[in-house]
Amino acid sequence: MKDVFIIAEAGVNHNGDYKLAFALIDAAVLAGADAIKFQTFLAENVVTKKAKKAAYQELTTSPSESQFDMIKKLELPYEWHFDLLKYCKKKGIEFLSTAFDLDSLNFLVNDIKIKTLKIASGEITNGPFLLACAQKQCNLIVSTGMATLGEIEKALSIIAFGFLNETSSLTPHSTLEFQKAYCSSRGKQLLKERVTLLHCTTEYPTPPSNVNLGAMKSIHSAFGIDVGYSDHSKGITVPIVATTLGATIIEKHFTIDRSLPGPDHKASLEPDELKDMIKGVRMVKEIMGDGLKIPMPSEVENKSVARKSLIAATDISIGDTFTSENLTAKRPGTGISPMLYWNYLGKKSKKNYELNDLIDDER
Repeated sequence: MKDVFIIAEAGVNHNGDYKLAFALIDAAVLAGADAIKFQTFLAENVVTKKAKKAAYQELTTSPSESQFDMIKKLELPYEWHFDLLKYCKKKGIEFLSTAFDLDSLNFLVNDIKIKTLKIASGEITNGPFLLACAQKQCNLIVSTGMATLGEIEKALSIIAFGFLNETSSLTPHSTLEFQKAYCSSRGKQLLKERVTLLHCTTEYPTPPSNVNLGAMKSIHSAFGIDVGYSDHSKGITVPIVATTLGATIIEKHFTIDRSLPGPDHKASLEPDELKDMIKGVRMVKEIMGDGLKIPMPSEVENKSVARKSLIAATDISIGDTFTSENLTAKRPGTGISPMLYWNYLGKKSKKNYELNDLIDDER
């Protein structure tokens, strides 16, 4: 079983507060996460001023505030990234961020030198953006919330083309070129090497009935690519279960304080909960073991205590016939296995036995 890569999703839970962004890094480090992930975007490039907010955002932010106004104040200024990256390196945690527009994508790769790109669920049908991400030649973590298998396949075909055609000036003459790239042996190899698909339900919070973890296995079966899980459910149970199903990446939103204002805090874990989730996820590998059904060393020691042996159910004299009335099975398990019971029935005893003696006739 592979080690699970755990991403503590800070997202926009910094609330535009420089110090809070650093506090989130500290919390992720203390919890034991492999990476902390923010979101990088310019509101003007992402959303129109007429775009409506999601239902959960209406509940967690001011009703009079537009989606544009909401995310404008949640931008992570480009200049902060350098300080956050430096601090992450000092603390020994990987810095990640999700780009939501081309300017931010170019900034993350060209200026921050990020090596792994996270593509949000909302971008899985944004073909030009997918192509730009793939042509950066980074490893890609692709969330699949709201997507069908067919939409995931189309996204992968564009990504395969981008991997195979690094120069951004190379654009396809038709979508058929995407499919050719996807079907090529080199394209398939690059997808397996560089892409992880995350099952995700785009609902905040996600009720258990809508988690549908079995879809994670369906995604892996369909595409043969590593899968993980981006969780929006309450609590820590679902990410741990996802790990038992083969998730190689777990991503989970967290916050310093769920009572803070903002769209994502209420569906996020607090630091102690994040720590408990990570502990549980890490324990899964130990629990799952190597899959071989053999006795553990500690079990071998218990065989003689827990198992049973053939025992004299009555006094037995030399020459008496072993029967179901004078043979039984009791602890300890230091004698002949009861699995050989039938080998003794109808045979003559070679020695005298008292009640509850271990049978030790060789048969």
